[in-house]
Formats: sequence, C-alpha cells, structure tokens
Amino acid sequence: MTSPLEHLSGNGHIDRFYISGKWVAPKGSAHAAVINPATEEVIAQIPLGDGRDVDAAVAAARRAFIAWGRTAPEERAALLERLQHQLEARAEIIAQSLTLEMGAAIGYARSAQVPFAIAHVRTAREVLARFSFIERRGQTAIAREPIGVCALITPWNWPLYQITAKVAPALAAGCTVVLKPSQLSPLSALLFAEAIEAAGFPAGVFNLVHGNGPDVGEALASHPDVDMISITGSTRAGIAVAQAAAVTVKRVAQELGGKSPNVVLPDADLARAVPPGIAASFRNLGQSCSAPTRMIVPRDRLAEVEALAAQAVAEIVVGDPTLEATTHGAIANRGQFDRIQTMIGDAVAEGAKLLVGGQGRPGGLNVGLFVKPTIFTDVRTDMRIAQDEVFGPVLCIIPYDTVEEAVAIANDTIYGLGAHVQGRDMDMVRQVASQIRSGQVHLNYPAWDPHAPFGGYKQSGNGREYGLEGMLEYLEVKSILGYYPAE
Repeated sequence: MTSPLEHLSGNGHIDRFYISGKWVAPKGSAHAAVINPATEEVIAQIPLGDGRDVDAAVAAARRAFIAWGRTAPEERAALLERLQHQLEARAEIIAQSLTLEMGAAIGYARSAQVPFAIAHVRTAREVLARFSFIERRGQTAIAREPIGVCALITPWNWPLYQITAKVAPALAAGCTVVLKPSQLSPLSALLFAEAIEAAGFPAGVFNLVHGNGPDVGEALASHPDVDMISITGSTRAGIAVAQAAAVTVKRVAQELGGKSPNVVLPDADLARAVPPGIAASFRNLGQSCSAPTRMIVPRDRLAEVEALAAQAVAEIVVGDPTLEATTHGAIANRGQFDRIQTMIGDAVAEGAKLLVGGQGRPGGLNVGLFVKPTIFTDVRTDMRIAQDEVFGPVLCIIPYDTVEEAVAIANDTIYGLGAHVQGRDMDMVRQVASQIRSGQVHLNYPAWDPHAPFGGYKQSGNGREYGLEGMLEYLEVKSILGYYPAE
C-alpha cells in the first residue's frame, strides 16, 4: 500500500479543500507545516483557509441543507453505512496517517484510534434507525428537526475519532457540516473527506476547510449562516469560540479539558485496580481529555500502590511509533512536548515526590518528541500537578484517609469530564460514583460503550456526544399544537 502522503499527493488532495462536493484550491496563500513528531521533520505543507473559504463552505452547506434536511432517515442511514464501509476499506492507510501526523504507535492506531472512530459512524446509524422524529403528546406533535448548518472544530489528539464523533450524528440528524480539523494533524481528515466523497453524499452536505483558530475557527463561530458550532479542544479555545458565537446566538457545544480522578476504594484489589489505571491514564500518551491522571488511593496502602504503579510503567515501550513492539510513540507536537516538560519541572519544584520518569527523553532517544512516562506520588491537592491538565503521560498519586475525603479530592478541580471508581463492594462503588461531579464515570474498568453519552460538568464544557444524546445535540424541538384531532 502507498503511504498516506503519496496517496494524498497523488490524488491532488493534500493542497485542496473539499467544498460543495469538489476538491478546490484555497483562496489565500498561507500554509502550515505538518511535522512528524517522531523525527521532527516536515512531511507536508497544507493550505490554511481564510474568511473567503469559510464563506464558500458555509454557503455550500446552506444550499445543501434545503434538500438534505428533508431526506428520509433511511436514505441518510444508507449513506452512513456506505461511509462506514469506506472507512473500513481505508483503515490501514488512516492508521499510518495517524502515526505520521501525531506520533501514535501503529499498533494503537490500528487497535484503538481507527476502530473507535468507525464505531461512531456505526453508532449514529443505529441511533437513527430507531429514532422517532415526531411524537404525540395529546393533541400536540413534538417534532425534532435538524438545526441546520453546523461548524465542527476538532483537535489533534484523536483526529479521526473526534471527526466521526461530530460529523456522523450531525449528518444522521439531517444537518450539513463544515469541518475545521486541527492544522497539526490534517492528513486523516483528508482521508475522511475522500471516504465521504466515495460514499456518495450529496454536494455540500460535508465540507472541509483547513485553518487556524483566529482565521477559520472564529470566522465559523461568528458566521451568521452557521446555526451551531461544536468544538473539542482546550477550555481556553472553547471560551474563545463561545464568545465569538454569542453575537449570533447560535448553539454552542463544547467538549473541553479535564483532570479526571481515579478513586481506589479501601477494599479494592490493587493488582486489578492499579495497573489498568496506569494504562488508562497513559493511553494515547496521556493526550486524552478524560484520562484519569489523578489516582486517589488509601494512605495506608500508598506503598503497595507505588510498587504496582512503577512495575506497570516498566512494561511501557516508548519509541519509534512505526514499530510493532512500541506501545507509546511520540507526543503529537512541539508545543505540547514543551508543556509536559514544564509541568514535570514545576511539580518537582513544588515538592511532589517523583516515583518514575521525569524531564527529558527516555534513554536512547535523542531525536523526536518522546517523553518519559512519569508518576508523582504523595501529591497534595494544592499542587499545580493536581489541578492543571498536563495532556501527557504524567500521573499523580494522591493519598486519602477517608472515603469522604476521597470524594472531596475527586471533585476538587475546575473540571468534570470523566472519572473512575475501583472497589469490590458495588453498593459503595455506585454511591461514590453518584457523588462525583463529572459527565461520565467508569466503574471497575468496563468496556468502552460508544452509545454512552460523553461530556462535561463545570469547565469541561457543555452538551453531550456519542449515542442518542450525541444526535439530540443537532436537533431543534418544535411543538405543533392541534396536530392531532381531538378524540
């Protein structure tokens, strides 16, 4: 199979936007470098859009909405099924693109990044198949109608996964979309656009414009012909989008930062609680907004936890992401690499006890954005490492004396996205879960469920993605009184 770069360049798509069913040249001349984080080499240049490109894409989406919003659900479901098949056929080249553009280990790209992304398309189709767009309430009809043109802004850490989590339910609902993927990881977005084209979606239903936040993101957020904007990114970026969107009073959905707790209860089997907790915290190199990066453990079992945690980290293989033996590749970009190094240094300066890892690259790796999986222990809740999102493979272990204190620690951040609870007594596990202020809680490491709604409390955002609730975000509610005759 050809490489993603050869494939995209050969098709002439790497320097094009996808607007109104065609691959078109950008209006401006600005470009951004795409860098392979494992080698720190520039591998491609992509165009950056401006307001003119945004206007063209939004106009195409607005024209397409007139017909697409009234298509039969069965027709939309059939197109989503074709999209799913097109993505499955491209699974390997997409996995390779993720390794190239954001440093994901190829095994992880194949086993998680790509299949989980495809699952969002399948889930949207399943929700659509059993969804009632109109329901009776006495003589009144409660109708749910597509909100219209949706601008979708996606991040660099789960590039395809976040695209499908937004695009699939929006299309299922009958909306048309303009996608702005991260300019730091654009290759998988281009492959997704090819899959959309091959699946046969009508022109203008899906549009792709590359660009940065100030030029394209804000233009989409403030555009008067955009009815809704959904962003996954930092809390800072979410605030900027909400402020730009406020002028036109459009709906805003935000999936933002996190500092998720993992509460290990006193009766937990540590051998089953700690190693999976390390794996969950460090999945995707910790570049996940819901990563449980605060392990909250009984103080009298701290030494046992530390030993198990250090042992789990010793089994991690950081290195060349193209090698099958590598479990964790490179940090996705230089800005994030530098932030992680700064956060580790700050934690040491504040007196956090370094259990494993630390600043610098792992031994033997002199080039590339590689970091040491790092654990701090005996961390206080007032330390920066316990409050701020690192977005890297950095875990802090925080001891507690009572379960009530553990719950208080779990809730002691500005975030509320994800959480984990471990324990044998399920009544206690459920009780603790009910007290944690977050949008999703995992009990004893269950299997991932693409139908489980995902989103945050507090500064982790608003709105929900995945499953039924994910599609409801893209629908308006209309009450039609007198729709049904009196009996």
